[in-house]
Amino acid sequence: MKARLMLVTGALLASAVLAGCATPGLGGGDYNRRQVRGEMNVRLGVIETVRDVTIDARGAESGTGTLVGAGLGGIAGSTVGGGNRANAAGAIAGAVVGALIGNAVEKGNNDRRGVEVTVRLEGGKLIAITQEKDEDFRVGDKVRILSGQGVTRVSRG
Repeated sequence: MKARLMLVTGALLASAVLAGCATPGLGGGDYNRRQVRGEMNVRLGVIETVRDVTIDARGAESGTGTLVGAGLGGIAGSTVGGGNRANAAGAIAGAVVGALIGNAVEKGNNDRRGVEVTVRLEGGKLIAITQEKDEDFRVGDKVRILSGQGVTRVSRG
């Protein structure tokens, strides 16, 4: 009974920790503090193609999901078996499985729906920008391309 209480408490704690692991917004309307009040170059164009993409969070993972999952899996696995060797083997197996599950949960929480937008600029040049999907774009839409401070974004024009 004590082991189950520890498991439930640990799972709730892990959920709270993983909820705080989400990556910041990567959409056209998301600005970080350094980008506010900075000058941006504006170009006008028309959308040629739009393609849905997934923005992979592997670069943004903190490893918290893996660590929490391993810890919970180790605790859960150590309650299996009747002897010290069985408990140790269960703890190791539980930690490995828990780490895999925790990593998958963290990745699933951090991956974002994105959009790749190809734009024909007024001068005829084609460019493509990928950003989080926070606006619906359609072929033929007039858009603004804002570039500056290492960031380029598309917004309705």
